[in-house]
Amino acid sequence: MAAAKVMATVAASNTATAALLFRGPLRRSHGFSLGLNCNSNGLAPKRRLFTCRALYKPEVQIKEEGQPETLDYRVFLVENSGKKVSPWHDIPLHLGDGVFNCIVEIPKETSAKMEVATDEAHTPIKQDTKKGKLRYYPYNINWNYGLLPQTWEDPSFANPEVEGASGDNDPVDVVEIGETRGKIGQIMKVKPLAALAMIDEGELDWKIVAISLDDPRASLVNDVDDVEKHFPGTLTAIREWFRNYKIPDGKPANKFGLGNKPASKDFALKVITETNESWAKLVKRSIPSGELSLC
Repeated sequence: MAAAKVMATVAASNTATAALLFRGPLRRSHGFSLGLNCNSNGLAPKRRLFTCRALYKPEVQIKEEGQPETLDYRVFLVENSGKKVSPWHDIPLHLGDGVFNCIVEIPKETSAKMEVATDEAHTPIKQDTKKGKLRYYPYNINWNYGLLPQTWEDPSFANPEVEGASGDNDPVDVVEIGETRGKIGQIMKVKPLAALAMIDEGELDWKIVAISLDDPRASLVNDVDDVEKHFPGTLTAIREWFRNYKIPDGKPANKFGLGNKPASKDFALKVITETNESWAKLVKRSIPSGELSLC
């Protein structure tokens, strides 16, 4: 695919602007990319987040197709023009100043196992199935649950920090602990606070604990210790929920790496950066995509 060079001036903060040079592959156009250099040879010594071919300041709507709790039900993100976009590939990850976009898949206090369909065009959100039947958690999840766009847990990478477990072939999961119940497909602006290294049947399935910037207590929590102070017991509850939710179905409990403890915000940011880099390699086809949809 031919490379293109586009110089665009974009907002770097509420009070300043910066020019970004995009040299990544433009497989399709959704306005200017927020991207840094998508070519690995052009990376600066300091690791940086990739956001190639993302919508800049995305203005999207949620569009439902089919009836909820049916096999045909899909939740799409669409531009004002009606064009469908991917919540996984087209929504930018990084918003600057440690803030990230998060796509809500499962609203808090619900049990339908909703997830991005990574093998379907435009990667809509659908209810997961097993043997042709819709899947539900055995009990409600107590937090908003979703994904970080433009991240990917590479199944070919055995992480030496987490017992050599390989990625689960999905975007990185987010557990948002704020008080407001989200909506399926909603884009939340969140800041990461901690990370849990869940190991599900040998696969590494990161859980990034975060909070919406709109939450009244968002300014009070900035790292893992703050969560315990202002949301006492929450990190333990999240770990135990994900450890045990498969037991009612007769499966063993999930395990956790990193000494069974939540890692710091800095570690969570490291996970986000690494999985964003893996996603960039995936969409460049530097890594085989298998059945994953890249559009």
